[in-house]
Amino acid sequence: MARIVQKYGGTSVGDVDRIKRVAARIKETYDDGNEVIVVVSARSGVTNELIARAKAIHSIPDEREMDMLLSVGEQETIALMAMALHALGVPAVSKTGAQAGIITDPAHTRARIMSFEGDRIETHLKRGEVVIVAGFQGIAENGQITTFGRGASDLTAVAVANAVKADVCQIFTDVDGVYTCDPRIVSDASKIDEISYEEMLEFASLGSKVLQARSVEFAKKYGVTVEVRSSFNNKSGTIVKEEVESMEDVVVRGVAVDKDQAKVTVSNIIDKPGSAAKVFQTLSDAGIIVDMIVQNVGRNGVANLTFTVTRSDSARAEKTVATLLDELGGGEVEVFESIAKISVVGVGMRTHSGVAAKLFSTLAETAVNIQLISTSEIKISVVIDLEQADTAARAIHSAFQLGTK
Repeated sequence: MARIVQKYGGTSVGDVDRIKRVAARIKETYDDGNEVIVVVSARSGVTNELIARAKAIHSIPDEREMDMLLSVGEQETIALMAMALHALGVPAVSKTGAQAGIITDPAHTRARIMSFEGDRIETHLKRGEVVIVAGFQGIAENGQITTFGRGASDLTAVAVANAVKADVCQIFTDVDGVYTCDPRIVSDASKIDEISYEEMLEFASLGSKVLQARSVEFAKKYGVTVEVRSSFNNKSGTIVKEEVESMEDVVVRGVAVDKDQAKVTVSNIIDKPGSAAKVFQTLSDAGIIVDMIVQNVGRNGVANLTFTVTRSDSARAEKTVATLLDELGGGEVEVFESIAKISVVGVGMRTHSGVAAKLFSTLAETAVNIQLISTSEIKISVVIDLEQADTAARAIHSAFQLGTK
């Protein structure tokens, strides 16, 4: 007997028929003698619909009320899933994040988990019940309902798996696992059988939608084994686990493509100590996450500063920086949204040379111009024109021989 956490995303539970199919799958796992905890997202499209309703009433909705509203989506799904299991003769009970005991900080719409004991779930497991937990939500110590941000049901699943010491946390989605590149872009992308936490974290932060970055961070911190697999078939998926020596044999694990990027350039600012600090502290205070940063060497007393943010944050970033120009002694700010970030990722890059040379020569041969470059120990990222993203990804994927052919 194993203790298994299964998480099903919005597509997997998108309508009543799919909820019934998922319930049948849960029943199979339960009938095999396993203890099962299920985490579910809101049905596909429900969260977007709720956000649209809120903004139709108020252009900038109150964050507390948004948490009250958006938590409803997952609560609908847990109740329906419990009913579907009851119809199959499986004892099941649904729990909101608060009822499950997930305690968070008070930051509405972006809360972080502060503590989570599995006692409340354990009680139901001892009764032989399947426990269904609402993803993406918890409760602050002041009694307020909080949510973790879009896509954070993965985080709930990993947190549950850690709290109840599950043997595995299975993330069911609409793909078979983690691929060497987005199969919609690269037709011969191959499924990765095993990937390290570090590599998966890079993929998640670089635009891969398979797993949410915070869930990977949590899994790495607490050593939770995660399996990404499809909810539409029984094929084995991708295991996300601690790095082992054999993983370094693969120099590049895959290619990530992120088209949700914007480039912000602050030009002709006075070249003096503290200018960059002022810009990025103000962006941080506004809750804007900055990715790649490049500052050129100052000339004639002025300098240019370029950084990237998500496209959804580009307007706020431009407005935020514009308010600083007088303090910075002048300058201009421009936003360019027609960009994409292409990255190669692999723990083998720590011990193998030549990755950068091959990446840059491949882009040169494909006539792709590089605008920005960023590196880490196991990643190289470049910013290029959005129109060239797919072509560049295919060329890089082929150059590193990552395909199935």
